[in-house]
Amino acid sequence: MPDRTIALVGMMGAGKTSVGRRLASALNRPFFDSDDEIEKAAGMSVASIFSVHGEPEFRRGEQRVLERLLAGPPHVLATGGGAFLNPEIRDLMRDKTVTVWINAELETLWKRVSRRSHRPLLQQPNPKQVLSDLLDERRPVYELADVVVASVDGPHAITVDAILGALKKWNG
Repeated sequence: MPDRTIALVGMMGAGKTSVGRRLASALNRPFFDSDDEIEKAAGMSVASIFSVHGEPEFRRGEQRVLERLLAGPPHVLATGGGAFLNPEIRDLMRDKTVTVWINAELETLWKRVSRRSHRPLLQQPNPKQVLSDLLDERRPVYELADVVVASVDGPHAITVDAILGALKKWNG
């Protein structure tokens, strides 16, 4: 198993947080969710940061939080859906982590994100189309991850097992 932080990247609804917690447990490592850490640092929710300060300020805070987390010992990290799009964050992750893209199909993502209303980027008309457009836009960047694992519409343990198997084969 790589002696580096395992950074989970991918779309909202891919299961990064749920899978990440289980993966951290399986690897006996600490788990961090970058959105939770941003909320702690800002003292407000991600949705509030977006509405009060805007996405650019959220992204600046996200970068600072990720730089801090990646300076620490190896852990499992669930990143926000847009974090890996930032070239500076991507370079930092390339140096300090093994990136794992949890690749989920649009219908799986939609099924998961439509249950809750806390996704700032989806607070607009036709959120499913917005999600589809984001997936199309982000896919080429997510494909740059070190490891790609499919997220299935089933128990998260299946995805965890797939990540563990892929990490055993990874030789970066």
